[in-house]
Amino acid sequence: MTGSSILKFSQFNSAVDASFWQALVSKKLDVLKLSDEHVDIHGYYSCSPSALDTQNQQVTLPTRFSIPANGLEKATTTTTTTTLGYQYQGTLVNTNTIEEFRTIDKNQLFQQITEKVKHAVQSGEALKDPTLLGSFLLITFADLKKYKFYYWFAFPAIMPQPDPWLTSHKIPINTLFSDSLVNQAYQQIESIDYPVFLLKELSGKIRVTPLENFIDFFKDIEPDNRIVGFIDPSSSDATPGWPLRNLLYLLNHSFQLNQIKILCYRKQDSFLINTELPTSSGYHDSKAVGWERNVQGKLGPRMADLGPLMDPTRLADTSVDLNLKLMRWRLMPDLDLEKIKQTKCLLLGAGTLGCYVARCLIGWGVRHITFVDNGKVSFSNPVRQPLYQFQDSLEGGAPKAETAAKNLKSIQPTITSSGYDLTIPMPGHPCTSEEKLLNDIDTLTELIDSHHVIFLLTDSRESRWFPTLLATRQQKLVINSALGFDTYLVMRHGSNINQLGCYFCNDIVAPTDSLTDRTLDQQCTVTRPGLAAIAAALSVELMVSILQHKEGINAKADNHNQTQSSSSILGLLPHQIRGFLSQFNNMLITGQAYDKCTACSQKILSAYDKDHLSFMKQVLNDSVYLEELTGLAQMKAESEALLLDTDWAEATDEDDDGLLI
Repeated sequence: MTGSSILKFSQFNSAVDASFWQALVSKKLDVLKLSDEHVDIHGYYSCSPSALDTQNQQVTLPTRFSIPANGLEKATTTTTTTTLGYQYQGTLVNTNTIEEFRTIDKNQLFQQITEKVKHAVQSGEALKDPTLLGSFLLITFADLKKYKFYYWFAFPAIMPQPDPWLTSHKIPINTLFSDSLVNQAYQQIESIDYPVFLLKELSGKIRVTPLENFIDFFKDIEPDNRIVGFIDPSSSDATPGWPLRNLLYLLNHSFQLNQIKILCYRKQDSFLINTELPTSSGYHDSKAVGWERNVQGKLGPRMADLGPLMDPTRLADTSVDLNLKLMRWRLMPDLDLEKIKQTKCLLLGAGTLGCYVARCLIGWGVRHITFVDNGKVSFSNPVRQPLYQFQDSLEGGAPKAETAAKNLKSIQPTITSSGYDLTIPMPGHPCTSEEKLLNDIDTLTELIDSHHVIFLLTDSRESRWFPTLLATRQQKLVINSALGFDTYLVMRHGSNINQLGCYFCNDIVAPTDSLTDRTLDQQCTVTRPGLAAIAAALSVELMVSILQHKEGINAKADNHNQTQSSSSILGLLPHQIRGFLSQFNNMLITGQAYDKCTACSQKILSAYDKDHLSFMKQVLNDSVYLEELTGLAQMKAESEALLLDTDWAEATDEDDDGLLI
């Protein structure tokens, strides 16, 4: 070939959609974890774009190879020119550490992809699907804390040895064909969905067909009139795009062609080149090239830093999930984090227990927390209740529930949190306004109905009674936590199936007014400072264990004699935890439901359903009514009568002779 020169190519320049990295984060956390398995990936290239500068001069743009946001999803089997472009299938190798990314045997991985290209050519598969010529490699490391992504692409291209392909000057397509034939060619090429094609002129018309029809299509065509075309991603006047390299290898191997006329199809200014492989060269001992250069033009990886580009709120949200999902990598692969995340929690009480419970809940990824409290922040609160600050106690104190919700969102901005300044109806506390009572009943009923888990964290026994009744009616999971000076109780309420008791099932007296006529030490929650945090943490952990149990609220109680729960991945699932800080000791206790319970028994539920307003007014005005309704009053009267009627209490010491005591 006279006037020939070495044929050069425009190498691919990767362009990764920012959303792809987010998809990689999700796949890493939820699927890959610590796995080093190779992952299928797909990208695409399109026909060369055109651009003009301010002086209307053509600008040479990089030869783009793009990874879309859905690059990790299963790719379509056909390629199109109407959406993104022509798809290539690749292999993603994600490393677990930056050291592994640096030291991994990249040459071995590169050779594996090169062999895939060679196999596609030698088996003939590439004739039917030319996109197999574009197999590529992507090695990555994702720094999930800083949202930095290190990556290196390789697009293996087979090179003949010892000499490269040659070419002469390019031939504009309109110098070879008339304008009419050029228009025909463009129309047909635009309608095909494959990146490599054959073209010929026959009887004054242009014909285009897939590459696999080479023998029949060119049967009676002189070699000089045979044209092999490809969709050219390059916009350079001097060099065609990277896909041509492996196409030349395919043509040489499949049809023993050493001279080929190539059409580089572009949106504008398509051209042809005559290519020739020196007789001294071949692909028997071929080599491959194709590692992408970095932004400095050197062989090396690139880095995408998405941290500054991300919404800080979203970044905080994903960072919370990150720590939780890491649990599933090695320790608990079956942990259902989504179930925890979607759980709506209602916290009745926004004091010391409520604040600590809320902090633990967001640590587990809970996104919906509602507070109920009618108190205000006092000067003593901020040091013991971590959702309040000194400023919240000024000017008479801010409302606790609303302030707790607001400050919780300042810690985790993506959380849904609200506060209700609500008085809970309590036995022994007469109502002063029927309208207000009805409003309080309706509001609390709606709140319990719209949440999945109810935490009883108030500072009096009677304030837990009505929520227990409502939660039992609506079959909600209830977690109860109560404090003494150095003791605490954490428990879950049972269901009709497991028959575990509620907070009131062990009592033989009804809850009544315990708030009136109290001394200062009785008005304040006097406990050891670390006690609330311990009880709150156990309360949340108990909730999470129940959520991870296959039977949920209906799960039976485990006891201290067991070492492992039969159905919970997080360990034992007790009914009650009674803690003694003075001994640094916990006891696991199981209590059964009581048919005379003043809060959850069927008699109480039936009376409430019959006329809830009348029932509540009677309970609030006279808490003894609960004992009479459930039969506790009669039972106590019978017990006292039995005690009075027996004569054993008057027995003398002589009467005890021979008895074992």
